[in-house]
Amino acid sequence: RGLHAAAGGASRRGAAGGRQTSAVALAASKDGFRMRNLGSSDLIVPDVCLGTMTWGKQNTEEEAHLQLDYAVKERGLKFMDTAEMYPVPTEADTQGRTDRYIGSWLKKSGVPREELILASKVCGYNERINWVREAGAPTRVTKAQVRESVEKSLARLGVEYIDLLQIHWPDRYVSLFGAESYDEANQREENVSFEEQLEAFDELRKEGLVRHFGVSNETSFGVMSFIRAAEAKGLPRIVSIQNSYSLLVRTAYETDLAEVCSSRHTNVGLLAYSPLAGGVLSGKYLTEDVPPGARLNLFPGFMDRYRNSASQDATREYAALAKAHGLTPTQLALAWCRQRWCVTSSIIGATSVEHLKENIDAFQLELSEELLEGIQLIYKRYRDPTINPAPKKEPVKA
Repeated sequence: RGLHAAAGGASRRGAAGGRQTSAVALAASKDGFRMRNLGSSDLIVPDVCLGTMTWGKQNTEEEAHLQLDYAVKERGLKFMDTAEMYPVPTEADTQGRTDRYIGSWLKKSGVPREELILASKVCGYNERINWVREAGAPTRVTKAQVRESVEKSLARLGVEYIDLLQIHWPDRYVSLFGAESYDEANQREENVSFEEQLEAFDELRKEGLVRHFGVSNETSFGVMSFIRAAEAKGLPRIVSIQNSYSLLVRTAYETDLAEVCSSRHTNVGLLAYSPLAGGVLSGKYLTEDVPPGARLNLFPGFMDRYRNSASQDATREYAALAKAHGLTPTQLALAWCRQRWCVTSSIIGATSVEHLKENIDAFQLELSEELLEGIQLIYKRYRDPTINPAPKKEPVKA
Protein backbone atom coordinates (compact mmCIF):
# COMPACT_ATOMS: atom_id res chain seq x y z
CA ARG A 1 0.00 0.00 0.00
CA GLY A 2 2.99 2.34 -0.14
CA LEU A 3 3.18 2.62 3.66
CA HIS A 4 5.66 5.28 4.75
CA ALA A 5 8.31 4.48 7.33
CA ALA A 6 7.06 5.66 10.71
CA ALA A 7 9.20 7.10 13.46
CA GLY A 8 10.84 4.21 15.28
CA GLY A 9 9.91 1.81 12.48
CA ALA A 10 6.42 1.12 13.83
CA SER A 11 3.54 0.98 11.36
CA ARG A 12 -0.05 1.88 12.24
CA ARG A 13 -3.18 -0.20 12.02
CA GLY A 14 -6.18 1.46 10.43
CA ALA A 15 -9.39 2.22 12.24
CA ALA A 16 -11.39 0.66 9.42
CA GLY A 17 -11.23 -3.08 9.97
CA GLY A 18 -7.74 -3.13 11.46
CA ARG A 19 -6.12 -3.20 8.02
CA GLN A 20 -2.66 -1.88 7.33
CA THR A 21 -2.96 1.77 6.40
CA SER A 22 -1.31 3.98 3.82
CA ALA A 23 -0.56 6.49 6.55
CA VAL A 24 1.90 6.82 9.39
CA ALA A 25 2.10 8.64 12.69
CA LEU A 26 3.87 11.98 12.57
CA ALA A 27 6.33 13.45 15.02
CA ALA A 28 5.82 17.20 15.48
CA SER A 29 5.49 19.34 18.60
CA LYS A 30 5.35 17.80 22.06
CA ASP A 31 1.55 17.78 21.70
CA GLY A 32 1.74 16.17 18.26
CA PHE A 33 0.93 19.28 16.21
CA ARG A 34 2.98 20.83 13.45
CA MET A 35 3.67 24.45 14.43
CA ARG A 36 4.22 27.32 12.01
CA ASN A 37 3.97 31.08 11.67
CA LEU A 38 0.60 32.45 10.61
CA GLY A 39 1.45 34.23 7.39
CA SER A 40 3.95 37.06 7.84
CA SER A 41 3.19 37.43 11.56
CA ASP A 42 5.11 36.25 14.60
CA LEU A 43 2.02 34.35 15.78
CA ILE A 44 2.87 30.64 15.85
CA VAL A 45 -0.13 28.33 15.45
CA PRO A 46 -0.66 24.55 15.30
CA ASP A 47 -1.86 22.85 12.12
CA VAL A 48 -5.30 22.30 13.64
CA CYS A 49 -7.68 24.85 15.16
CA LEU A 50 -10.72 24.19 17.35
CA GLY A 51 -13.92 25.39 15.71
CA THR A 52 -16.81 26.49 17.92
CA MET A 53 -19.80 27.42 15.76
CA THR A 54 -22.10 24.64 17.06
CA TRP A 55 -21.80 25.74 20.70
CA GLY A 56 -25.09 27.29 21.70
CA LYS A 57 -27.30 25.48 19.18
CA GLN A 58 -26.23 21.88 18.67
CA ASN A 59 -24.14 21.86 21.83
CA THR A 60 -24.99 22.93 25.36
CA GLU A 61 -22.67 24.93 27.58
CA GLU A 62 -21.66 21.77 29.42
CA GLU A 63 -20.85 19.99 26.16
CA ALA A 64 -18.81 22.98 24.96
CA HIS A 65 -16.82 22.89 28.21
CA LEU A 66 -16.19 19.15 27.81
CA GLN A 67 -14.80 19.75 24.33
CA LEU A 68 -12.60 22.57 25.59
CA ASP A 69 -11.33 20.46 28.49
CA TYR A 70 -10.44 17.64 26.13
CA ALA A 71 -8.87 19.77 23.41
CA VAL A 72 -6.94 22.21 25.59
CA LYS A 73 -6.10 20.23 28.71
CA GLU A 74 -5.76 16.67 27.39
CA ARG A 75 -4.46 17.29 23.86
CA GLY A 76 -2.73 20.64 24.22
CA LEU A 77 -4.72 22.25 21.39
CA LYS A 78 -4.81 25.91 22.40
CA PHE A 79 -5.89 27.58 19.15
CA MET A 80 -9.63 28.26 18.79
CA ASP A 81 -11.84 30.22 16.41
CA THR A 82 -15.14 31.94 17.21
CA ALA A 83 -17.24 34.77 15.74
CA GLU A 84 -19.59 37.46 16.97
CA MET A 85 -22.52 35.89 15.04
CA TYR A 86 -22.03 32.34 16.39
CA PRO A 87 -23.64 29.88 16.81
CA VAL A 88 -24.93 29.11 13.30
CA PRO A 89 -27.37 29.32 11.74
CA THR A 90 -27.35 32.75 13.35
CA GLU A 91 -30.45 34.28 14.95
CA ALA A 92 -31.19 36.97 17.51
CA ASP A 93 -32.05 34.60 20.39
CA THR A 94 -28.76 32.67 20.24
CA GLN A 95 -26.22 35.16 18.83
CA GLY A 96 -23.24 35.49 21.16
CA ARG A 97 -23.78 32.23 23.05
CA THR A 98 -20.62 30.68 21.65
CA ASP A 99 -18.52 33.52 23.05
CA ARG A 100 -20.28 33.32 26.40
CA TYR A 101 -19.66 29.57 26.64
CA ILE A 102 -15.95 30.12 25.94
CA GLY A 103 -15.91 32.93 28.49
CA SER A 104 -17.51 30.85 31.24
CA TRP A 105 -14.99 28.07 30.58
CA LEU A 106 -12.08 30.51 30.72
CA LYS A 107 -13.20 31.69 34.17
CA LYS A 108 -13.10 28.21 35.68
CA SER A 109 -10.51 26.38 33.56
CA GLY A 110 -7.37 27.59 35.27
CA VAL A 111 -5.70 27.89 31.85
CA PRO A 112 -3.73 31.17 31.59
CA ARG A 113 -5.09 33.47 28.87
CA GLU A 114 -1.60 34.00 27.44
CA GLU A 115 -1.32 30.29 26.63
CA LEU A 116 -4.32 30.45 24.30
CA ILE A 117 -4.63 31.75 20.76
CA LEU A 118 -8.10 33.20 20.39
CA ALA A 119 -9.42 34.14 16.95
CA SER A 120 -12.74 35.86 16.28
CA LYS A 121 -14.61 37.42 13.39
CA VAL A 122 -16.57 40.61 12.75
CA CYS A 123 -19.57 40.53 10.41
CA GLY A 124 -19.24 41.88 6.89
CA TYR A 125 -22.08 43.52 4.96
CA ASN A 126 -25.50 42.04 5.65
CA GLU A 127 -28.91 43.71 5.32
CA ARG A 128 -30.81 41.01 7.24
CA ILE A 129 -28.77 40.70 10.45
CA ASN A 130 -30.38 43.49 12.48
CA TRP A 131 -29.68 42.20 16.00
CA VAL A 132 -25.89 42.44 16.19
CA ARG A 133 -25.41 46.24 16.10
CA GLU A 134 -27.05 48.83 18.31
CA ALA A 135 -28.09 50.72 15.18
CA GLY A 136 -29.59 47.61 13.56
CA ALA A 137 -28.94 46.53 9.97
CA PRO A 138 -26.93 46.53 7.88
CA THR A 139 -23.74 45.22 9.43
CA ARG A 140 -20.70 46.92 7.88
CA VAL A 141 -16.93 46.97 8.37
CA THR A 142 -16.77 50.64 9.35
CA LYS A 143 -14.51 51.94 12.10
CA ALA A 144 -17.46 52.39 14.44
CA GLN A 145 -18.93 48.96 13.81
CA VAL A 146 -15.60 47.13 14.10
CA ARG A 147 -14.99 48.81 17.45
CA GLU A 148 -18.50 47.96 18.67
CA SER A 149 -18.02 44.37 17.55
CA VAL A 150 -14.69 43.96 19.31
CA GLU A 151 -15.80 45.59 22.55
CA LYS A 152 -18.87 43.35 22.75
CA SER A 153 -16.86 40.24 21.88
CA LEU A 154 -14.29 41.00 24.57
CA ALA A 155 -17.06 41.49 27.13
CA ARG A 156 -18.73 38.17 26.25
CA LEU A 157 -15.42 36.30 26.27
CA GLY A 158 -14.21 38.00 29.44
CA VAL A 159 -10.76 38.70 28.00
CA GLU A 160 -8.70 41.82 27.36
CA TYR A 161 -7.54 41.13 23.82
CA ILE A 162 -8.15 39.00 20.73
CA ASP A 163 -5.13 37.39 19.06
CA LEU A 164 -6.60 37.34 15.54
CA LEU A 165 -9.53 39.47 14.37
CA GLN A 166 -10.95 38.51 10.97
CA ILE A 167 -13.55 40.06 8.65
CA HIS A 168 -16.08 37.21 8.44
CA TRP A 169 -17.04 38.09 4.86
CA PRO A 170 -16.32 41.19 2.76
CA ASP A 171 -18.04 44.55 3.08
CA ARG A 172 -18.30 44.76 -0.70
CA TYR A 173 -20.41 42.45 -2.87
CA VAL A 174 -18.85 39.06 -3.59
CA SER A 175 -20.35 35.71 -4.60
CA LEU A 176 -20.52 33.64 -1.41
CA PHE A 177 -21.58 30.27 -0.02
CA GLY A 178 -22.51 28.51 -3.25
CA ALA A 179 -24.18 31.55 -4.84
CA GLU A 180 -24.19 32.24 -8.57
CA SER A 181 -21.06 33.50 -10.33
CA TYR A 182 -19.93 37.08 -9.80
CA ASP A 183 -22.07 39.63 -11.63
CA GLU A 184 -21.03 43.27 -11.75
CA ALA A 185 -24.72 44.24 -11.87
CA ASN A 186 -24.84 43.28 -8.18
CA GLN A 187 -22.09 45.68 -7.16
CA ARG A 188 -23.16 48.26 -4.57
CA GLU A 189 -22.56 51.96 -5.04
CA GLU A 190 -20.69 52.49 -1.77
CA ASN A 191 -18.24 50.15 -0.07
CA VAL A 192 -16.19 50.76 3.04
CA SER A 193 -12.70 51.37 1.68
CA PHE A 194 -9.90 48.92 2.31
CA GLU A 195 -8.00 51.76 3.97
CA GLU A 196 -10.79 52.48 6.47
CA GLN A 197 -11.06 48.81 7.39
CA LEU A 198 -7.32 48.62 8.05
CA GLU A 199 -7.41 51.89 9.98
CA ALA A 200 -10.12 50.42 12.21
CA PHE A 201 -7.87 47.46 12.97
CA ASP A 202 -4.85 49.69 13.49
CA GLU A 203 -6.62 51.76 16.15
CA LEU A 204 -7.61 48.60 18.05
CA ARG A 205 -4.08 47.21 17.72
CA LYS A 206 -2.56 50.36 19.18
CA GLU A 207 -4.96 50.10 22.12
CA GLY A 208 -3.92 46.50 22.75
CA LEU A 209 -7.37 45.08 22.03
CA VAL A 210 -6.35 43.09 18.94
CA ARG A 211 -2.97 41.64 17.95
CA HIS A 212 -3.32 40.53 14.34
CA PHE A 213 -5.79 40.89 11.47
CA GLY A 214 -7.15 38.62 8.78
CA VAL A 215 -9.95 38.11 6.27
CA SER A 216 -12.43 35.34 5.53
CA ASN A 217 -14.46 34.24 2.51
CA GLU A 218 -12.21 36.56 0.53
CA THR A 219 -11.03 36.69 -3.08
CA SER A 220 -7.70 37.40 -4.75
CA PHE A 221 -8.85 40.94 -5.52
CA GLY A 222 -9.66 41.50 -1.86
CA VAL A 223 -6.36 40.11 -0.57
CA MET A 224 -4.30 42.17 -3.00
CA SER A 225 -6.33 45.30 -2.28
CA PHE A 226 -5.75 44.96 1.47
CA ILE A 227 -2.02 44.38 0.91
CA ARG A 228 -1.71 47.39 -1.42
CA ALA A 229 -3.62 49.62 1.02
CA ALA A 230 -1.39 48.52 3.89
CA GLU A 231 1.79 49.19 1.93
CA ALA A 232 0.60 52.56 0.61
CA LYS A 233 -0.62 53.89 3.97
CA GLY A 234 1.79 52.16 6.36
CA LEU A 235 -1.07 50.19 7.95
CA PRO A 236 -1.01 46.65 9.42
CA ARG A 237 -1.00 43.85 6.87
CA ILE A 238 -3.55 41.07 6.93
CA VAL A 239 -1.81 37.83 7.95
CA SER A 240 -4.50 35.20 7.32
CA ILE A 241 -7.42 34.18 5.14
CA GLN A 242 -10.11 31.84 6.43
CA ASN A 243 -11.77 30.24 3.41
CA SER A 244 -13.61 26.99 2.76
CA TYR A 245 -11.16 24.30 1.66
CA SER A 246 -11.66 20.54 1.45
CA LEU A 247 -11.73 17.58 -0.90
CA LEU A 248 -15.04 18.94 -2.20
CA VAL A 249 -14.03 22.63 -2.33
CA ARG A 250 -10.56 23.09 -3.82
CA THR A 251 -10.59 24.80 -7.18
CA ALA A 252 -11.56 28.30 -6.07
CA TYR A 253 -8.57 28.54 -3.75
CA GLU A 254 -6.03 26.51 -5.73
CA THR A 255 -6.61 28.34 -9.03
CA ASP A 256 -5.20 31.72 -8.00
CA LEU A 257 -5.61 32.47 -4.27
CA ALA A 258 -2.91 29.92 -3.52
CA GLU A 259 -0.48 31.90 -5.68
CA VAL A 260 -1.50 35.26 -4.24
CA CYS A 261 -1.25 34.07 -0.62
CA SER A 262 1.97 32.04 -1.02
CA SER A 263 4.98 32.93 1.11
CA ARG A 264 6.86 34.40 -1.89
CA HIS A 265 4.06 36.85 -2.61
CA THR A 266 1.73 38.24 0.06
CA ASN A 267 2.49 35.54 2.68
CA VAL A 268 -1.10 35.26 3.95
CA GLY A 269 -1.75 32.00 5.81
CA LEU A 270 -4.79 29.87 4.96
CA LEU A 271 -7.03 28.79 7.81
CA ALA A 272 -9.11 26.13 6.08
CA TYR A 273 -12.68 25.96 7.34
CA SER A 274 -15.11 23.09 6.70
CA PRO A 275 -12.33 20.57 5.91
CA LEU A 276 -15.06 17.92 6.30
CA ALA A 277 -17.50 19.93 4.16
CA GLY A 278 -20.02 20.42 6.93
CA GLY A 279 -19.55 16.80 8.07
CA VAL A 280 -20.41 15.35 4.66
CA LEU A 281 -16.89 13.97 4.08
CA SER A 282 -17.21 11.87 7.25
CA GLY A 283 -19.52 9.69 5.16
CA LYS A 284 -22.40 9.84 7.63
CA TYR A 285 -24.85 11.20 5.07
CA LEU A 286 -24.21 8.30 2.68
CA THR A 287 -26.27 5.89 4.77
CA GLU A 288 -30.01 5.75 5.40
CA ASP A 289 -29.59 5.85 9.19
CA VAL A 290 -28.18 9.37 9.45
CA PRO A 291 -27.89 10.44 13.12
CA PRO A 292 -30.98 12.49 14.07
CA GLY A 293 -28.80 15.30 15.43
CA ALA A 294 -26.72 15.63 12.25
CA ARG A 295 -26.35 19.32 11.34
CA LEU A 296 -27.65 19.19 7.79
CA ASN A 297 -30.76 17.33 8.94
CA LEU A 298 -31.41 19.71 11.82
CA PHE A 299 -31.25 22.75 9.56
CA PRO A 300 -32.90 21.97 6.18
CA GLY A 301 -31.32 23.91 3.35
CA PHE A 302 -28.17 24.69 5.35
CA MET A 303 -25.03 23.92 3.30
CA ASP A 304 -27.13 22.17 0.63
CA ARG A 305 -24.25 22.55 -1.80
CA TYR A 306 -22.47 19.68 -0.02
CA ARG A 307 -25.40 17.31 -0.56
CA ASN A 308 -26.14 17.65 -4.25
CA SER A 309 -25.77 14.55 -6.39
CA ALA A 310 -22.25 15.33 -7.62
CA SER A 311 -20.99 16.02 -4.09
CA GLN A 312 -22.56 12.79 -2.83
CA ASP A 313 -20.97 10.80 -5.66
CA ALA A 314 -17.55 12.30 -4.97
CA THR A 315 -17.90 11.68 -1.23
CA ARG A 316 -18.84 8.06 -1.91
CA GLU A 317 -15.66 7.56 -3.95
CA TYR A 318 -13.45 9.21 -1.33
CA ALA A 319 -15.02 7.01 1.35
CA ALA A 320 -14.35 3.88 -0.72
CA LEU A 321 -10.73 4.96 -1.24
CA ALA A 322 -10.30 5.50 2.49
CA LYS A 323 -11.72 2.06 3.28
CA ALA A 324 -9.43 0.40 0.74
CA HIS A 325 -6.46 1.91 2.56
CA GLY A 326 -7.62 1.10 6.07
CA LEU A 327 -8.73 4.60 6.99
CA THR A 328 -12.01 6.25 7.93
CA PRO A 329 -13.37 8.90 5.55
CA THR A 330 -12.70 11.51 8.26
CA GLN A 331 -9.06 10.47 8.57
CA LEU A 332 -8.59 10.67 4.81
CA ALA A 333 -10.16 14.13 4.46
CA LEU A 334 -8.38 15.76 7.39
CA ALA A 335 -4.97 14.16 6.83
CA TRP A 336 -5.14 15.28 3.19
CA CYS A 337 -5.92 18.83 4.26
CA ARG A 338 -3.03 18.80 6.74
CA GLN A 339 -0.59 17.84 3.98
CA ARG A 340 -1.56 20.57 1.53
CA TRP A 341 1.31 23.03 1.19
CA CYS A 342 -1.06 26.01 1.10
CA VAL A 343 -2.83 25.22 4.42
CA THR A 344 -1.44 26.73 7.61
CA SER A 345 -4.14 25.31 9.90
CA SER A 346 -7.44 23.47 9.48
CA ILE A 347 -10.46 24.42 11.59
CA ILE A 348 -12.28 21.36 12.91
CA GLY A 349 -15.68 21.32 14.58
CA ALA A 350 -17.40 18.48 16.41
CA THR A 351 -20.57 17.96 18.39
CA SER A 352 -19.11 15.29 20.67
CA VAL A 353 -15.79 14.57 22.36
CA GLU A 354 -15.69 11.24 20.52
CA HIS A 355 -15.80 12.95 17.14
CA LEU A 356 -13.36 15.61 18.31
CA LYS A 357 -10.85 12.91 19.26
CA GLU A 358 -11.10 11.29 15.81
CA ASN A 359 -10.64 14.69 14.18
CA ILE A 360 -7.55 15.61 16.20
CA ASP A 361 -6.05 12.13 15.78
CA ALA A 362 -6.27 12.49 12.01
CA PHE A 363 -3.67 15.25 12.15
CA GLN A 364 -1.12 12.72 13.39
CA LEU A 365 -1.26 10.88 10.05
CA GLU A 366 0.63 11.36 6.81
CA LEU A 367 -0.83 9.89 3.63
CA SER A 368 1.32 7.89 1.21
CA GLU A 369 2.04 8.98 -2.35
CA GLU A 370 -0.14 6.14 -3.63
CA LEU A 371 -3.10 7.35 -1.61
CA LEU A 372 -2.55 10.96 -2.67
CA GLU A 373 -2.54 9.83 -6.30
CA GLY A 374 -5.85 8.05 -5.71
CA ILE A 375 -7.32 11.27 -4.30
CA GLN A 376 -6.11 13.21 -7.34
CA LEU A 377 -7.78 10.76 -9.72
CA ILE A 378 -11.12 11.25 -7.99
CA TYR A 379 -10.60 15.01 -8.01
CA LYS A 380 -10.13 15.00 -11.77
CA ARG A 381 -13.61 13.47 -12.11
CA TYR A 382 -15.23 15.76 -9.54
CA ARG A 383 -13.37 19.05 -9.78
CA ASP A 384 -16.13 21.29 -8.39
CA PRO A 385 -18.90 19.01 -7.12
CA THR A 386 -20.44 21.57 -4.74
CA ILE A 387 -21.54 23.61 -7.74
CA ASN A 388 -24.79 22.00 -8.88
CA PRO A 389 -24.42 20.74 -12.44
CA ALA A 390 -26.72 22.40 -14.96
CA PRO A 391 -29.89 20.38 -15.67
CA LYS A 392 -29.81 18.36 -18.85
CA LYS A 393 -31.83 19.96 -21.60
CA GLU A 394 -34.37 17.96 -23.54
CA PRO A 395 -33.45 17.58 -27.21
CA VAL A 396 -35.10 20.15 -29.41
CA LYS A 397 -37.78 18.60 -31.57
CA ALA A 398 -37.64 19.35 -35.27
